[in-house]
Parts: sequence; structure tokens; C-alpha cells
Amino acid sequence: MATTSTESPPRGMQLTELLALPVAFDLETSNRALQLGRTKGFQLAKQGEYPVRVLRVGHTYRVTRADLLRALGIDPNGGGAGSSHPTPPNENALTNQR
Repeated sequence: MATTSTESPPRGMQLTELLALPVAFDLETSNRALQLGRTKGFQLAKQGEYPVRVLRVGHTYRVTRADLLRALGIDPNGGGAGSSHPTPPNENALTNQR
């Protein structure tokens, strides 16, 4: 069956895709993992309200795999959901800094 142009590609990422991400990657990859649209993701990053810590490198935004996995509640050591390592209290304060 042929797909029509009104169908959108699948959103989100499988666990294997998330664990295979490089150490740092672009905001669009993070948007896909968090199921955020491009415009909304960039708007949140610009306002300092992105759900994951965003690093500004020149004119681009970067996200680290560890921060993304932590935000999704995934243990990067293969434990799946429900990370056994809680977020340190001071790390949340870093999220809101620019």
C-alpha cells in the first residue's frame, strides 16, 4: 500500500536508538526523542525552558546523551526506565542558566 503525503513519519525513538546516540547531538535529534516539534523545541531552548539541559555551541544547540536519558528516566547502563541514579539537587539549577 502506498503512503500518502499527509502521513507523518513515526515520532519518538526506540530504546536501542537512544542508547546508540553519540555523546552529544543536535537539538532536532533531541526533539525527536522527546516528541517535540522543531519549532516548539527551538522555542523552548531559546527561552531556557527546554526539558533537557541545552548547550550552546556557536550558533547551534547541543544536548548530551546522559542528560536526555536522565530526563526520559532511562538508566544508560541498560536498566531501562526508572534510573537508579537520582538527579543531584544542584543539577536542576544548571538547567535554567543560559
